[in-house]
Amino acid sequence: MKIKVENKKFTGLGLAPLAPDIGRADIKQVPTRNGYGEALVELGEKNPDVVVLTGDLSDSTRAAEFAKKFPERFFEVGVAEQNLMGIAAGLALSGKTPFVSSYATFSPGRNWDQLRVSVCYSRANVKIAGAHTGVSVGPDGATHQALEDIAITRVLPNLTVVVPCDSLQTKAAAIAACQIQGPVYFRFAREATPVFTTPETPFEIGKAQLLRDGGDVAVIGCGPVLYHALLAAQELGKEGLSVLVLNNHTIKPMDEEAVVACAEKCGAVVTLEEHQVSGGAGSAVCEALAKYFPVPVEMVGMQDTFGESGEPAELIEKYGMGKEAVISAIKKVLTRKKKGNS
Repeated sequence: MKIKVENKKFTGLGLAPLAPDIGRADIKQVPTRNGYGEALVELGEKNPDVVVLTGDLSDSTRAAEFAKKFPERFFEVGVAEQNLMGIAAGLALSGKTPFVSSYATFSPGRNWDQLRVSVCYSRANVKIAGAHTGVSVGPDGATHQALEDIAITRVLPNLTVVVPCDSLQTKAAAIAACQIQGPVYFRFAREATPVFTTPETPFEIGKAQLLRDGGDVAVIGCGPVLYHALLAAQELGKEGLSVLVLNNHTIKPMDEEAVVACAEKCGAVVTLEEHQVSGGAGSAVCEALAKYFPVPVEMVGMQDTFGESGEPAELIEKYGMGKEAVISAIKKVLTRKKKGNS
């Protein structure tokens, strides 16, 4: 069945409000994990069934504030991630709403079996927060840089997968996750990154956001690296290129209508993520386009390699996920588009 997009317009997809200082050196920067910590406290105040679990990482994942305010609803499991997920499943099946807080390399990396069977197969109402994703983890190095977590979660039945773009959207994603029944996985980063949405920017799981309109090429991405797409669009705009930027924050269930609409409008797509290009968010976009509206696609992300220790900004540039890499991918896909139209 083909998705119909009337007159190449976005059905119910208006421009999302963005911060006015995009592109400025002094743009506010906050770690996305801070938004998660704020959401936990707010949810704890509103919902007595919300409980939080962690594996010796309460400070780093920002679960510590919840632990201080609601110690009777906080569970420190220790370095035992399989047990961590199993306990969360039991709490969920007992009527609680558990938030599992750990590094994504450990959860869902180390406890994928428990996530698959105890949580997803059972449709347990567990919310899994995967911290320290991408190479921007920095000095912790390859062992702690989760670059495969989207791939191993989006294949699991019953599991919603969300990748928010900044601290405000991470808070909104955690709150939204609590409002839906069933397991949810969402990932966030360690380093402070630009806050380019606003408190007025709407957020809905399963509904992509149009951050910038355009007609020459569409950049469809997720996570904090999406800021580099906005910078690339600004720079290429000076050259007369019209670049659309779509925040495809929900990988599953993905907003296929919006993705196809972007492809149909622009005729060329660049995907962007701080994750392996194989099996990740870009792969999900390509699967939808192959089914409904094939166009040339270039994929920006990790190219089948592990990361290394280093400064976050340097690693983003080295592994080709910065502004210049996005610009290069845009120009490459536009060349392919032109050849295809000739």
